[in-house]
Amino acid sequence: SNSSAESLDRLYPAVGSSKPPRKRTTSQCKSEPPLLRTSKRTIYTAGRPPWYNEHGTQSKEAFVIGLGGGSASGKTTVATMIIEALDVPWVVLLSMDSFYKVLTKQQQEQAASNDFNFDHPDAFDFDLIIATLKKLKQGKSVKIPIYDFTTHSRKKEWKTLYGANVIIFEGIMAFADKELLKLLDLKIFVDTDSDIRLVRRLRRDISERGRDIEGVIKQYNKFVKPAFDQYIQPTMRLADIVVPRGSGNTVAIDLIVQHVHSQLEERELSVRAALASAHQCHPLPQTLSVLKSTPQVRGMHTIIRNKETSRDEFIFYSKRLMRLLIEHALSLLPFQSCTVQTPQGQDYEGRTYSGKQITGVSILRAGETMEPALRAVCKDVRIGTILIQTNCNTGEPELHYLRLPKDISEDHVILMDCTVSTGAAAMMAVRVLLDHDVPEDKIFLLSLLMAEMGVHSVAYAFPRVKIITTAVDKKVNDLFRIIPGIGNFGDRYFGTDAPPDWSDDEDALST
Repeated sequence: SNSSAESLDRLYPAVGSSKPPRKRTTSQCKSEPPLLRTSKRTIYTAGRPPWYNEHGTQSKEAFVIGLGGGSASGKTTVATMIIEALDVPWVVLLSMDSFYKVLTKQQQEQAASNDFNFDHPDAFDFDLIIATLKKLKQGKSVKIPIYDFTTHSRKKEWKTLYGANVIIFEGIMAFADKELLKLLDLKIFVDTDSDIRLVRRLRRDISERGRDIEGVIKQYNKFVKPAFDQYIQPTMRLADIVVPRGSGNTVAIDLIVQHVHSQLEERELSVRAALASAHQCHPLPQTLSVLKSTPQVRGMHTIIRNKETSRDEFIFYSKRLMRLLIEHALSLLPFQSCTVQTPQGQDYEGRTYSGKQITGVSILRAGETMEPALRAVCKDVRIGTILIQTNCNTGEPELHYLRLPKDISEDHVILMDCTVSTGAAAMMAVRVLLDHDVPEDKIFLLSLLMAEMGVHSVAYAFPRVKIITTAVDKKVNDLFRIIPGIGNFGDRYFGTDAPPDWSDDEDALST
């Protein structure tokens, strides 16, 4: 089969071989974030701006591009060229090939002898495709099946996709379902000569899927070509744009990219400005719990707020406050009655945590300083991280990276950030957790210091999130700094210099 593949390579050059591939600057999924890799570290290069409004609800759906065309017409290559030319963060490429139905034993045998029709609409799980695309378009996290073309079956593990600004959905039957068509904002049909498609399919199936040349030709004549004539080519009339010659048509791809850019510009949101003018004259919400201001707590605040305090003392007393804050937060978790027997053989009526598990999620960078205190009081706690930064040009928070434990939706989540001023970063972090199906009433936002503006912003958008802090300051100045405040917590804790435009709840990324 290797020699057959090599002979096909000589007959027809590999797609895109005429020029070197561009370096990727975008993200296809959670496992491929926007980054530059060096020999020592990973640098994240682009962020996802807010996809929700000041109410915490999604007001900006992802832009969905449907990419249809015959088998081996170059859809994936065109999709890749669009992604690279767009040069925007958080682009998801979703392949219809992932959604083949699970075959019965009889169908497996037919597939092994090239007698099963994979090019018929009935071969695809359209219900799962539609449900997945709807959820992804709404900004939610989704699980994608991984299909093995060698064994004609789904693998046990699934791939997670999240955070799309733009979704490119490609497949031979991309326009074959009415409900699916409603989800597509732009429909593109890649029209490539049938002889070229046959040669590409031969090369791909022999070299990548372990097929022999006779079986590939048999399947093409029996299923692929008739399916194209009956189900795929007629959908060309539904397309907004037809791209002849596929990836070779750079003019068409440039026009597509310009259109998508204009659509994205229309969907831009300004969340921080809205937060600054909303909900600020109301009494503090009942979901807020402030650690009792004992002389000990006030004394520690006096030390860490003092600009003359040394870094060592700042770290020491901050850690003490973190421990008290986390202990206080844990007392607000749900507990149920439990009877145990003491070493003296007597019953003791106690309490035990009634949830499944506790997960801590820190908002980088300052939030990670609270992780040791959480680990010290929660045995076997799982930890996740979210990186949110303020865009210096727009002033808006941007999501750059996240790593969340598996099945986090079943846990109570302790969300940690050391200071919250406007609440913009905290709101984004809460929205991320909700997008991963964490129930709102199972989210606990913990911060050493909050401004009233931040408390109101989070509580208004997410009224069932519990907000827990050691102190609440009244004001935020024009630069969104908490007054009287504590300074830039991350810089004081880590000993780094604060940038001139720092704000309390989003630290600039330190190199």
